Amino acid sequence: MSLAAIDADIPLYRAMSLAEQEINWHDNVWTLYADIDEAQKIFANQIEKIKDKLKTDDILCCLSDRGDNFRKRIDPSYKSNRKSTRKPCGFNAMIDWVESEYPHMRKPSLEADDVLGIIATKPDNAGKVIVVSDDKDLKTIPCKLYRPMADELMEIKPAQADAYFYTQTLTGDPTDGYSGCKGVGAKTAQKILGNRPAWSSVEQAFLKAGMTKQDALTQARLARILRWEDWDETKGEPKLWQP
Repeated sequence: MSLAAIDADIPLYRAMSLAEQEINWHDNVWTLYADIDEAQKIFANQIEKIKDKLKTDDILCCLSDRGDNFRKRIDPSYKSNRKSTRKPCGFNAMIDWVESEYPHMRKPSLEADDVLGIIATKPDNAGKVIVVSDDKDLKTIPCKLYRPMADELMEIKPAQADAYFYTQTLTGDPTDGYSGCKGVGAKTAQKILGNRPAWSSVEQAFLKAGMTKQDALTQARLARILRWEDWDETKGEPKLWQP
């Protein structure tokens, strides 16, 4: 039986968003409330669907650190575009409930994606883990990946994961607030990397754009979803990626 390692941030956010309700008290007075009981049912239903699809009862809910994020030490502007985005009402209370009801894991300063990446690439877990996430960033991890919204199960080989990682470094990610290489979109990145993606090609693209090798390395460290070799379990901290 495989372990389904779930990016729990996504079903959590979805459940709380669906459980939010507005009340119009008239005279231009509105309030917002969340039905936590309803959110719990929505979340539990999502988890059960995943278990049924993957034919496993062995799950692990992976969660982001509630405060610290090591990428903000690499670039303070990382995800700064999300500062004005409000989390659903009752979100933290819902996290508390998930932690009390489900097997879960979080690691200091890491996002849920990183926790998934570390678990999936741990040598002892080879062939035993299915990563569950709709986040495209998980394509940078060599693993079995199930994407619930698309109902898609895929196996990502190491070469494919590395190629996608280099692509993310080149294109950046507006959602996460890092810019990549100036003037490079998905099609240009594909041309740069060709059939044999290599870090040297990424560096040359940055230099050609009037940027530096350090710029390339910074973008790579922002794009990199951690793997087992990128995590120091003893110190409880990431090991920044080196080419």
